[in-house]
Amino acid sequence: MRRILFPLLALLFADAAAQQADSIQSGNNLLQPTIPLDEVILEAKVIFGSKFQARNRTGSSYYISPEEIRKFNYTDVNRTLRTVPGVNVYEEDGFGLRPNISLRGTSPERSAKITLMEDGVLIAPAPYSAPAAYYFPTIARMQAVEILKGSSQVQFGPYTTGGAINMISTEVPDQFGARLRTSYGSFQSGQLHALLGDSKKHFGYSVEYLNYNSNGFKNLDGGGDTGFDKNDLVAKFQVRINPEARLQQRLEFKFQYSDEVSDETYLGLTQEDFDASPFRRYVASAADRMDTEHTQFMLSHILDLGRSLRITTTGYRNQFERNWYKLNDVTLGGEREGIAGILENPQQFQPYYEVITGSADSPEDALGVKANNRAYLSTGVQTKLDYHWNGENTFHDLEAGLRYHFDEEDRFQWVDGYAIQSGTLVQTTEATRGTDANRISDARAFAAYAMYKFKTGDLTLTPGLRFENITLSRVNYGSSDPGRTGSDLSERENQVDVWIPGMGFNYNLGDVSVFGGVHKGFSPPGNQDGQDPEESINYELGTRFSLGGLSGEVVGFFNDYSNLLGSDLAATGGTGTLDQFNAGEVDVAGLELLLNYNFLPGNQKYQLPVTFGYTLTDSEFRNAFGSEDGLWGEVAEGDEMPYISRHQFHTSLGLEHSRFELHFNARYNGAFRTQAGQGSIPEDERVASNFILDFTGKYHITPNVSLQANVVNLMDETYAVARVPAGLRPGHPFGIYGGITLQY
Repeated sequence: MRRILFPLLALLFADAAAQQADSIQSGNNLLQPTIPLDEVILEAKVIFGSKFQARNRTGSSYYISPEEIRKFNYTDVNRTLRTVPGVNVYEEDGFGLRPNISLRGTSPERSAKITLMEDGVLIAPAPYSAPAAYYFPTIARMQAVEILKGSSQVQFGPYTTGGAINMISTEVPDQFGARLRTSYGSFQSGQLHALLGDSKKHFGYSVEYLNYNSNGFKNLDGGGDTGFDKNDLVAKFQVRINPEARLQQRLEFKFQYSDEVSDETYLGLTQEDFDASPFRRYVASAADRMDTEHTQFMLSHILDLGRSLRITTTGYRNQFERNWYKLNDVTLGGEREGIAGILENPQQFQPYYEVITGSADSPEDALGVKANNRAYLSTGVQTKLDYHWNGENTFHDLEAGLRYHFDEEDRFQWVDGYAIQSGTLVQTTEATRGTDANRISDARAFAAYAMYKFKTGDLTLTPGLRFENITLSRVNYGSSDPGRTGSDLSERENQVDVWIPGMGFNYNLGDVSVFGGVHKGFSPPGNQDGQDPEESINYELGTRFSLGGLSGEVVGFFNDYSNLLGSDLAATGGTGTLDQFNAGEVDVAGLELLLNYNFLPGNQKYQLPVTFGYTLTDSEFRNAFGSEDGLWGEVAEGDEMPYISRHQFHTSLGLEHSRFELHFNARYNGAFRTQAGQGSIPEDERVASNFILDFTGKYHITPNVSLQANVVNLMDETYAVARVPAGLRPGHPFGIYGGITLQY
């Protein structure tokens, strides 16, 4: 496949045709002709800040604009990101509460191998010491989303292999504005989103509130909700210090609070039960519940020293507390089995399966319901300097940044005992808190980077270098010391220093530009003494074109892992220790295609835009090994990585008028395997392909009042999205939602 990848790119470059009309709205994701870049200093909170900047970057990038976000009003981040080539996701709950995101073949489990940011600040619960993102910002309150892949991403770490995702929250408006959006629909799902803001000469503010809730689409044996209730509050304040002064300064403060209560579980279904009733939930999961709180404080100082120099310094503090109380195992006759093993082999563990389904009673304390109680802290300070200048027929830009960061994960967990009595789940023992996992993991990291942009004529070069100094440690008090006296203490520490270079280029040929580059991929190791980090060398070559009516982008990439790391996550059927293990050498290659066309380019009343995106991802282990706890199974040389679809595509078609909009959004996600392997996928390790069609319609009664209808899974396809954490689980069934938007 890799032998034909770049010849195929060359052929596609030659076949690209037709220039896009200037009248097409940038919100339709249709590319304008590549033109010389009007150089500006970007805000530190953004990667590129607009489609224009994204199209002129030396690396592959994508900007989901406010117009695109409002087009579908998705509350599910999975549906939002599937529009972007090179992004792989697998779902878990059907609502996007806990996404699993991969960029260019990185391991998708809990989005732990990509750099996640909100407003330019790391947003995973503990990005270095425990990055698995059980917290994910609510996509419904975002103004825009930026996805950076490929070369020239040394600015954003620590995860530099696949790329970075930055979510931009609603900005303080330039003038007074207010918006209220409400909706209600299937499964008693409701949404209320309110926003108010204004700016004056010296002061600006915005206040935003979002509530999103549902009773859920799964049917719990014996009755009960399977849904969730989420609240999100964001307040922003800006102070402009002496706006007339030559030296411009301003302060920006952001506060964010969110909470979630969701009746979610790790317990899925056996294949036979999924085939018979895919939306069923076993009675043994009746007590399962996720309870979270998240707070963020950010204070930024922006100093403009003329039009060419800006220094931005940001202090941040994120706190996240969560307790996912969920069924973990069943013990019968002194033999304990985890729920994943029971559902994988229900015939072998028939008595255990009968207890889980409620068809047989159990002894007291037979069911272990674990309180996965954890508290996270992520705090630090970062500063960025951006300076540009012009030479004779050249342009120069130097960007440099520093960050000191500390994060920790505090596990203080216990396991309560339950029993099945007459088909009902009953608690029989309340355990002492801290008698299961009882440890603190932390990380201290210093990062520095510099990236230099040099433009001469139509050529842009962006060499860059990043440095990370990381110390990871763990203090384990043990299950016999819930008071944390230190009587059974064990400690360990790992330290790593790494230099991460990269080089990107872009050459503008007018209606066609060619870009590419090479950079080092890096992912921090765990806290086991001497464990090596994940490392790779990553290459890309692509083109952006806009000729005659058709516009788009084609990119080929190749990631050469010298040391891939896997993680022991309960979310993928492991034990949940989060310990990492060496998966050795892996090659990941792929092709990304994006095409845009407007069928009515000269029409003054109507627009008929269509977008098509395709991603091919090919992975191959270059060595054999046995993964710990059977997480990936027994791996042989030549096996494919699990959880990554080889083929996926997305297409959207819209009809737009000043008074109404109609949009169809279709996506295909190819089959993927849940254990490493090659050839045909065994049925018990296969998640089948699916094709899903969504629809959105809007009618603008006045410029200030609009009606909207959303249909999710228009064809009511029944499909599985995963076999992890434990058993098969379904995607969102047919759902229809209606709402109204008021704005001033």
